[in-house]
Amino acid sequence: MNDIDLARYPLDRPDSPDWQRLVNDAKTSLDRDGLFNLPGFVTPEALDQTLSYVRPRLASESFHHSRWHNVYFKDAVDGVAPDHPALQKVETANHTLCHDQLAETPLDRIYRYDGFIRFLEAVMDQPQLHIMDDPLAGVNVLEYREGEALNWHFDRSIFTTTVLLQEAHSGGVFEYARNLRSADDPNHAGIADLLDGRLRPTALDQAAGTLNVFLGVNTAHRVSRVRGPQSRIVAVLSHYDRPGMAFTDAERMGFFGRTG
Repeated sequence: MNDIDLARYPLDRPDSPDWQRLVNDAKTSLDRDGLFNLPGFVTPEALDQTLSYVRPRLASESFHHSRWHNVYFKDAVDGVAPDHPALQKVETANHTLCHDQLAETPLDRIYRYDGFIRFLEAVMDQPQLHIMDDPLAGVNVLEYREGEALNWHFDRSIFTTTVLLQEAHSGGVFEYARNLRSADDPNHAGIADLLDGRLRPTALDQAAGTLNVFLGVNTAHRVSRVRGPQSRIVAVLSHYDRPGMAFTDAERMGFFGRTG
């Protein structure tokens, strides 16, 4: 596995003290911050190879995903009036490459690498994680061009794994409001404060090549609007705690503009 800096992050040595230290450090960061970063996770060579591959395809083959949504991605929420400020619509727009457009790339190899999956299992205390049984959704590359953003939302999955491939010239910053809600408290007022700008989020500073694992079920988050000529390019790698996970045809059409 030449795509990961294994000297710095020994995913190939799961019985070593260094591997256990890495797992423990990641768990500590998850407990403290709701996320962890591994800067320089992807080697410079693999990063260059990936960008050389995806840039022309993003320009010519990507799907332009654009929609208005609320933080829940739902048309209605029980017990919340349709005009409540927590349900106000925000716009998300980006350009997407699907997994079938990324076969045999460093991203695809990292996604399928057993040492990477075992590391995620250990950090997330999962007995087994699985790649998706979906030709489009397992690995995606998302580009945010000038004026585009991933707007405020909560995740549905237990955790989200990303690799930053290219930083934006300006803007395009990952921002989050940690534990804005809980299972016992939906905190609609706090969500309204965030959307209206009264609650200031935390900004995450990242460099290209960084692996990030994020707990977003109860933490609202976004990528701010990109400004300037250089876009933000990020890969999303989706593993699940059960086998056979796949998007529905309706979800594929919404996210990718095609079903296969």
